[in-house]
Amino acid sequence: MTTDAFLADCRARLAFDLLSNTWNAVVLWALRDGPRRPVELRERIGGISSKVLTETLRRLQFNGLVERQAHRTAPSRVEYRLTALGRSLLAPIDAVGAWAFEHGDEVMAAQEAASAPAPQSPPPPR
Repeated sequence: MTTDAFLADCRARLAFDLLSNTWNAVVLWALRDGPRRPVELRERIGGISSKVLTETLRRLQFNGLVERQAHRTAPSRVEYRLTALGRSLLAPIDAVGAWAFEHGDEVMAAQEAASAPAPQSPPPPR
């Protein structure tokens, strides 16, 4: 299969879009061991707000990567689980994570260098 990421309707762009959102990948990874309630996901994922978690779960559900299961209990209980499609993204997420582990220091050094103020040139002689 040949893909051309330069084409507007390239399916690879869809995958890039799904993986480029930090929270998409993190939530999918958090669900890899089985169903979780939203409160369990918030406890497991540092730095995610309830609002962002809800938006992410809805986006992942919309894309067919997770499914929502509401249990008819009192009080009501909702769980999210990976679909087969969502599970199929775990290997690419793992590969990106391995790349980040291997090259993260280099990326952070490049960011730091790019953020550093430029050295001052000496004034021109008069």
